[in-house]
Amino acid sequence: MCAIHQPNLFPRLSTLAKLFAADRWIVLDDVQFARRDYQHRTRLAALDDPTRQQWLTLPTHLPNGRPTLVNQALLVEPRRSHRTVSLLVRQYYGRSRYWPAVREVLDMVLDRFENTDRVADLARTSTVALLTALGWSGEVLESSAILTRQGRSERLADLAAATGSTHYLCGNGGLRYLDHQPFAAHGITVVPFHWPMDTGDRLRQWARRVSSLWALSETGSSELATRLAVEREARLLGGHA
Repeated sequence: MCAIHQPNLFPRLSTLAKLFAADRWIVLDDVQFARRDYQHRTRLAALDDPTRQQWLTLPTHLPNGRPTLVNQALLVEPRRSHRTVSLLVRQYYGRSRYWPAVREVLDMVLDRFENTDRVADLARTSTVALLTALGWSGEVLESSAILTRQGRSERLADLAAATGSTHYLCGNGGLRYLDHQPFAAHGITVVPFHWPMDTGDRLRQWARRVSSLWALSETGSSELATRLAVEREARLLGGHA
């Protein structure tokens, strides 16, 4: 089962849950960069009061203007961004009882600053670091390395087929536009992944809005992995063997 998603900086739990449920993440790194999206930014939420939030943003230069692709976007001030990421994550989550797990994720990202100035590299690293903290051992590939057709649904179907995937895990946003026919032509099953809306559960309540760093700081890696495994079973096995 594959998931295809753009690299997000310290992604939201709803995004992380979809990737955690997949066996393979195809990083969609050769589509147009969007400043209003989450490739270069994330919302940090305070431990004791998740309604108190702050954007953590990597100032980004688009060398080709608006048509710049995700994997072409560059950090404006790498050293300043390194310092900002370190200070803000420590400020928000350094007092958590699960800080050692959060610190491991943070350190992986800070180390990546040493050998790249590409925003996509840092966003991908932050996501892989979170997945690793939860015990995920899937495969990560890049869409830019795979030849596909140009149509939106055709391209996604080709990416899934080229990587030997038999199932494509699709979130709510993708289901609104997805054409299932190209997947059917490859013999690939489209599997919906819906993150539940439940205001009575703190993790579910904030999963679509704030960084997964908050959830990791709230529950720890073992409990969070268990919760996401339960969500995976509930979302997938209810309708698919």
